[in-house]
Parts: sequence; structure tokens; C-alpha cells
Amino acid sequence: MVVLLGQRLRFFDTTLRDGEQTPGVSLTPQQKLEIATALSDIGVDVVEVGSAAASVGERDAMKLISEAGLSAEICTFVRALQLDIDAAADFGADSVHLVIPVSDLHIEKKMRKTREQVAQMAWDAVEYAKGRGLIVELSGEDASRADQVFLHEIYSEGVKRGADRLCFCDTVGLLTPEKIVKIIPPLSRIAPLSIHCHDDLGFALANTVAALKAGAGCAHVTVNGLGERAGNTALEELVMALEVLYGYETGIKKVDIYHLSSLVSRLTGVPLPVNKAVVGEMAFTHESGIHAHGVMKEPSTYESIKPEEIGRKRRIVLGKHSGSASVEAALNEMKYSPDAPQLKEILKRIKQLGDEGKRVSDTDLMAVADAVLVIECKPVIKMKQFTAISGSNMIPTASVTLVVNGVEMTGAATGDGPVDAAMQVLRKSVAELADIRLEEYHVDAISGGTDALVEVTVRLSKDGKIITSRGARTDIIMASVEAMIAGMNRLLREEHEDRGKNTR
Repeated sequence: MVVLLGQRLRFFDTTLRDGEQTPGVSLTPQQKLEIATALSDIGVDVVEVGSAAASVGERDAMKLISEAGLSAEICTFVRALQLDIDAAADFGADSVHLVIPVSDLHIEKKMRKTREQVAQMAWDAVEYAKGRGLIVELSGEDASRADQVFLHEIYSEGVKRGADRLCFCDTVGLLTPEKIVKIIPPLSRIAPLSIHCHDDLGFALANTVAALKAGAGCAHVTVNGLGERAGNTALEELVMALEVLYGYETGIKKVDIYHLSSLVSRLTGVPLPVNKAVVGEMAFTHESGIHAHGVMKEPSTYESIKPEEIGRKRRIVLGKHSGSASVEAALNEMKYSPDAPQLKEILKRIKQLGDEGKRVSDTDLMAVADAVLVIECKPVIKMKQFTAISGSNMIPTASVTLVVNGVEMTGAATGDGPVDAAMQVLRKSVAELADIRLEEYHVDAISGGTDALVEVTVRLSKDGKIITSRGARTDIIMASVEAMIAGMNRLLREEHEDRGKNTR
């Protein structure tokens, strides 16, 4: 492993604590376990699972994760209170992230205390936590606005009292790389130092990298950059920045990055911005004729990393900017072999769809190609009956009767809501045929009013192959079902099906 500035960098993931503080996000203990397991498996060193003193659910999650036998260190957030520290120790934490306000603003306005009182609270808490057998990371909240002499004093005495690690928190994102060069080196000489950055002004990634270069040995991160307000330093962005721009081997299993990102997005209900670096829908998607043509000839012309490195695939989407090379490549991937006149007609129709403001999905392209080449589409799946029920005192449940390859089958499933139940029952119904995964789900309202037409777009995968499908109805559940069935049919079409130029 390459070593940066004489040390191995560590990753402290706080998706389950700081990330869960994203407004509207609330995870069950089982969901937390699923994410913690994925974080541990991908190579994160420390997983902060929440605050054990916050609620019964948080303590249940702590116990569940601590007993799961994960390789990552299991940490919990604590205040300088014996109650918090006891909860951490009693429910199985390996370490505590002991956070103490260090700026005068926080000390005076939030805590209503003096510097001396806060310092003593911090030191007493460190000693108590060590007495309970816990690893202690002493963290200075709002450290970037603190008197650095005072901060140095709290850290130095904290280490003397037993703190194993220190953490510098840029709580509201006011650091700059220039400030970091001056602040971090003297603090990193006291004890192993972590950097915890927020992205209020868009500097979280840059500041984290600058701090690591200046001597910090650990980065606090969240998957997808989740967190309060504008979020935290994104795990996936930091890993790839270190690997690609600095040649540092992080030890993170990069091929699992996209799966982890999708998992967290699905369980938290926070969709990824389409243009988000590394994991956004458009990060490896090309439509422009010139760009798409260049990427098909040599991917590095318009890509800084290979999508396969993080478990993704390149996508050439079609629309009004597409050229014949892009359309032909997409058709060839689908096993179509149009001649020149057929290709010209397919391209014309694709551009017409684009001019109407539509994003052309794989299923759309397939329908256009089938029409131009006069190919009869024989669906693998046909829906015979579908029902979804939900209510204030009911578990959302969906039931479906499908005809799969001529065989009728009926199934039912529950979910977090009627749409989720519908997705589950459809996947369950074809499970014997194939393991089809729902990678992304997106809804757009096409028209206004209570009877608005909604368009549901899904991304499905099977054996590494990913396709996009769409459904449009006034009923969001039926639009979702329509998109799922169209996509599943697309994935289940026979590979050897003849779609050549002589089909007419």
C-alpha cells in the first residue's frame, strides 16, 4: 500500500450518525445493520452507528451491530456525560466519538459555560470513558472558529488523560485549504488526528484532502455526502480523488462503491443528484454526438476514471443530440443489426422523441427498433391481475398474477409503502427466472393538478447488465408496475433472438 506523508490513512464513516441527521432520514436498527455491514465489507475502518443515548432504537441498533462480528471498529457519538458513555459501553461500542464544543460561540451561547468548565468536562469524560474500557476519539466541535491555543490545550491534556485520538470538526464548513496548512500540523503532532468537514460552502472534499496532506491521518466521511444542511465529505468522492489524483491506494473496495451508494440512497430515501460526482446517474452517461463518439473510440477522452472500477457501467443515452454512431452502438448492444436506411430512420425517430422533451430509455429504443425493423416483440411477462392495498392501520401489501413464459403464477409481498410492495412482488414473481435488482427509482410529474400524469423511470440490473425503463400513468403505483414489467421483459428477452437486418 502506498503511504501518504508517512502514514496509512483511515476512514471513519458517520453515515449512520451525521448522515442520519439529514432532515427526513430515519433508519431502523435492521437498516442500520445492513448499511454498517456494507461499510465494513468495503473496507471502512470505523463505523459510527449513531448516539446510543438518543433513543431505545439507537441502543437496539448499537447492540445489533456490535454483535454482528464486523471487522470495522464500532463507534458511537457521546457528549461529555456519564449517561452517554455508560450507554456506549453497555450496548457494545468499541469506541466513542466524544464531542465537546470548543469555540467561544458554542461554549457561551449553546453551553452557557466558561472555557474552564468545558475543558474540565472534556477531560473528566475522557477519564471516565477509558475507565469503561472504550477507545476515545476526543472531538472539538466548531474547531475552525475556536481559539487555537485553547484547542491545543484541550487536546494535549485530553491525550494525557487517556484520549487515543483527536478530531478537528469544521462544523459549519468555514475552513479553507490555506487555513488548514497552518492549523493542522501542530495539532497532528499531539496524537493521531481526524478531520471532519461539512460542505456548507462546497469545500468539504478540498478541505479534507488538504488536512490529510497536512498531517491528519483519518477522514470522517458519509456515503453520498449525507449530513446536516449541505452534508459532509462524501466517502466515494474522497476515495476516488485520493486514488486518481494522488495515486494513493486507499484499501477501499472500489468496485463496491456504487452498490453501497445505491443501498444508502434507497434505505434513507435521499435520491442522488443526477450530476453528482462518481455515483450520480450522469457521471458516466453520454448523449452529445461528439462526446459519445469520442468515448466509444477511447473512453479516456471524456472520462477520468473507468466506470467498472466502482461497479458501474458506461451509458450512452439517446436524444436529440445523439449521432448515428451512438444509436448504432446502442442497437448493436441490444443485438439489433440495422442496415443504413433502417439506422437513418431509427435515428430520425429518436431525435423526434428528444425534440419532444423526452429522455429516450432503453425500452423506448427497443420499441422504435422493433417498429422500424418490423420485429414482433414476444414479452416474457404479461400481467393478468394486480392489486395494492395500504392504510393507516395496514401493512402495505401488493398481489399480482403474471403469465411468465406462458405459465400463470400468483404472488404477494409487503413493503414500506404500496409502491415498494409492488416492486417487491414483481421481483419475487420472476425470482426463479432471474435475480433482477432495482438499482434506481425516479418519479416526475408531467402535468399539474390532482390528476397529474406521472412518469416513473427505473433502472434494473441482471447479471451486471443494467437497463432503463419507463411507465407513465395518473396512478403512480400502476406507472411503477408498468415501468418494472417493461424493464423485466427487456432483461429477459432471449439473447439469441434474431433482430437482424433481414427480419422484414
